[in-house]
Amino acid sequence: MNSSRRFDSYNEAFTKNFINFVLVFTIICINGAFVYTYFKSKDFQRDPRYVLYIHLVINDMIMLTLSLGLVIATYTGNPGFIPCWIMLVVLMTTNRNSPLNLAGMALERYIAVCLPLHHVQICTVQRAHLLIALIWLVSFIPAFTDIIIILITQTLSVFSKTVFCNTTLVFNTPYHETLSLVVEVLLFSFVFLTVVLTYLNVLLAARGVSGVSRDSMRNARNTILLHGVQLLLCLLSFIAPFINLFLITNWPHKTTDIFFSTFVFTNILPRLLSPLIYGLRDKKFRANIWMHFCFKGCRTVEERMKVRPRRTSKPVIH
Repeated sequence: MNSSRRFDSYNEAFTKNFINFVLVFTIICINGAFVYTYFKSKDFQRDPRYVLYIHLVINDMIMLTLSLGLVIATYTGNPGFIPCWIMLVVLMTTNRNSPLNLAGMALERYIAVCLPLHHVQICTVQRAHLLIALIWLVSFIPAFTDIIIILITQTLSVFSKTVFCNTTLVFNTPYHETLSLVVEVLLFSFVFLTVVLTYLNVLLAARGVSGVSRDSMRNARNTILLHGVQLLLCLLSFIAPFINLFLITNWPHKTTDIFFSTFVFTNILPRLLSPLIYGLRDKKFRANIWMHFCFKGCRTVEERMKVRPRRTSKPVIH
């Protein structure tokens, strides 16, 4: 992205950052509506399914905000190493949180459908919070290991330097590349197998039931299938560096346009689709959003109409 300063004019840089800002702001507003609805309803807060879902939404909001800040920073100035490292650690941690959270949500749906008698005992709000803490710990360890590798392989003077805050440029040793490859392969293998196995078990269980239970299993199967779609969307942000390398090698004069396009399509848009395909699909969530936003707006208009003084007719003179 250093090349962005050499090839982008002021108008081009402003336009790209403005588009990124509008898209991220739109997603944060949509996600904010889900977060507001969640905290306004005690029923959602007592359901581990929604606890995991809202964590996914908040996690995406944090990741998008940091991503936008780093993109804008490439045009305004390079931060010091320590502020850059802190932002990258949080960014990489939240990026890895998403697929692990999807695996937890798929397991919860599997237990709810295939082990309904044990669902209340196994899936509690307290355990959902513990799972979220475990997800953050598992995602944080590889990000923290990156800085340990820098402490071992480089001198302490690196902490006093200003750096171009990009993951591939800051963590650029062969050890970092090996660690990143191993972590991503293990992470997505685990999540992929979890989603596939839960989907197949729900699919097999649905064949032996009928009526309402069959409908609930079909809904659970479709939900887990959507988790698979979300997992593929999350994968885009991990393969973005390889996409950039391939495109820049073939079209080096389009470097800044390539970085901008891949950021929009691999980081921003997947985070727009994820809450929509899951949140708005949920009838309970959709009804509460309608009640809190549209219904309240309509009710306010009606109340204003009621308090508006009526025109009195003039007395008729005979």
